[in-house]
Amino acid sequence: MAMKDYSDEFKADAVALYESTPGATYKDIAADLGINRATLREWVLRDRDRRGIAPTDARRGGTALARAGQPAASDDPDERIRQLEARVAELEASEQKLATERDILRKAAKYFGRRDELVSRFQFVHDHRDAYEVKRLCQVLEVNRSSYYKWLGGAEARADRRREDQVLAERIRRIHADSGGAYGSPRVTAELRGNGERVNHKRVARVMRTHGIVGIRLRRRVRTTVPDPAATLVPDLFQRDFNAPEPGRKYMGDITYLPLAGGEFLYLATVLDCFSRRVVGWSIADHMRTDLVADALRMAAATRGNLDGAVFHSDHGAQYGSQAFADLCSELGVTRSMGSVGSSADNAACESFHASLKRETLQGTRDYSDPATCRRTVFAWLTRYNTRRRHSANGQLSPNEYEQRQHTAKLTLAA
Repeated sequence: MAMKDYSDEFKADAVALYESTPGATYKDIAADLGINRATLREWVLRDRDRRGIAPTDARRGGTALARAGQPAASDDPDERIRQLEARVAELEASEQKLATERDILRKAAKYFGRRDELVSRFQFVHDHRDAYEVKRLCQVLEVNRSSYYKWLGGAEARADRRREDQVLAERIRRIHADSGGAYGSPRVTAELRGNGERVNHKRVARVMRTHGIVGIRLRRRVRTTVPDPAATLVPDLFQRDFNAPEPGRKYMGDITYLPLAGGEFLYLATVLDCFSRRVVGWSIADHMRTDLVADALRMAAATRGNLDGAVFHSDHGAQYGSQAFADLCSELGVTRSMGSVGSSADNAACESFHASLKRETLQGTRDYSDPATCRRTVFAWLTRYNTRRRHSANGQLSPNEYEQRQHTAKLTLAA
């Protein structure tokens, strides 16, 4: 149910939430965020290392020398010397470990920075296995060692596919040249099939893209009359029905203001699943451009894995009516739905959600003070809303638990 890959923004907000919460533990904060305790701890320690902070926990009243399990100082001078020598050895080993990790990360930055973005992290491990332990490389790059060895075992099959792709690329080049450079992948595929070769059009497109073989594209005609995107008719597929039979079918979204001191604002765009009211996507920014709602929808796609076949409902805000957002919905396989102009009741569930957010985070105050505090407060509420906050529409279950129970029930029926 949870995301597998967390964005840098999510990680930074999680660390900020932990560091700014007096008396909080990794377990408590991780439970609120719906992530693993060890994952949160790793993010925090990595951020402290980046900022040059020693691996202590003085904020919570402890020090590295007072960790659980650390032996008390002995009255025997020889024993104290032995303890200090052991501690020095431990610190030296830790320093060496950090130095190795930094060295690996520096090389990884150069490695991926100058090469194609599809270069595998497994390939980096393989290329540097003589300089570092495979175990350490996998830990730093956050890949599973068993997955690396499985990837390594498939090297021969990948080499065979590359050779086959190279042979296919030569045939494509000949066809492309015979067409005067005009054919793109659809016509090249048709030509190959006409020659009796069974080939998938997606493979042809991939090979052409990999080898830089591009057909001639006609320039689009210049349109002198461009319809206003806001005037494009989008039907209301919800008709004020904000329920869904299962997750992933119907989503709704909206934008709300987040007041700051001095009359300034941040803006929050959200995407909610109608089945459980789970917040599957959100974005916070200091603007209300289309990117704001687009980022929230992309996060929803990442959370769910895909949005193909889903319906997304919104109001008639300019951001949701823009051509860029319409194109993104088409790309993600999402059907758009809009309520009537000027009617908040047609998107009442989102309006209610945002009202609850402000009521429970502002708690009677007029603003969130500064942008950092605002982002941290709203981030904490959104994640806790999914993992812990009970919802009346779910029979007083949190959105995550409600979805999990539905998933378990389906498995039981299938069995």
